Amino acid sequence: MEPVYRTIIGLARTVFFVEGLKFTVKGEENIPARGGAVIAVNHTGYMDFTYAGLPVRTPKRYIRFMAKKEVFDNSISGPIMRALKHIPVDRSAGADSYQAAVEYLRKGELVGVYPEATISRSFEIKDFKSGAARMAIESNVPIIPIVIWGAQRVWTKGFPKRLGRTNTPISIAVGAPIQPYEPAADLTAQLRAAMQEMLLDLQRDYPHEPGAYWVPARLGGSAPTLEEADAMDAAEAEEKAARRAEKDSR
Repeated sequence: MEPVYRTIIGLARTVFFVEGLKFTVKGEENIPARGGAVIAVNHTGYMDFTYAGLPVRTPKRYIRFMAKKEVFDNSISGPIMRALKHIPVDRSAGADSYQAAVEYLRKGELVGVYPEATISRSFEIKDFKSGAARMAIESNVPIIPIVIWGAQRVWTKGFPKRLGRTNTPISIAVGAPIQPYEPAADLTAQLRAAMQEMLLDLQRDYPHEPGAYWVPARLGGSAPTLEEADAMDAAEAEEKAARRAEKDSR
């Protein structure tokens, strides 16, 4: 029993109802009823993690998400994140976060990760980091891919929040478990390919608005291409690094 997590889920469902979000979920049977698993989620918006929790409620389970340490340092969100047993990621001590996640997995928990590491501005599947695969291999648990489509319409990077009653349709698919194997690079490639195919499948039945910011260029939207988005991310990373260097030199 996890009263805090259950309360948060209840509040989230109330918010979803007020917003009029229309969820379509398929593949819930792929969530294991017990035992550890890495839950790999695509990243198009800031609310992805709340929607990813919906399929795992079918077997009444909870996801422990890996999240930036800054979220835990916040006086409001920090106590909630710790109560929900999420995992802080400190980029200056990444090994500690990784080992904490592996221990959770070995204890039979579901650990949520974003293999893309950052929000995809193109809303396509970005290149993956190998962390999800390495954790699955080390803890000997499967990877369960989850793909969400429509979350970027609610709140995404570079655009205003739309947290009112928008009646936005959000599609969620849970893929078949991928058993761990080495090398991690091959497992990562298989995971990315599976999630790309799942994304294409969700998009086939989803109504897309021509020219809309939340629609990929491939589908006639105004979102940047994957290559353009990668260039934007690289430029932003350079700016952040320069600011940190300037701050450290003072």
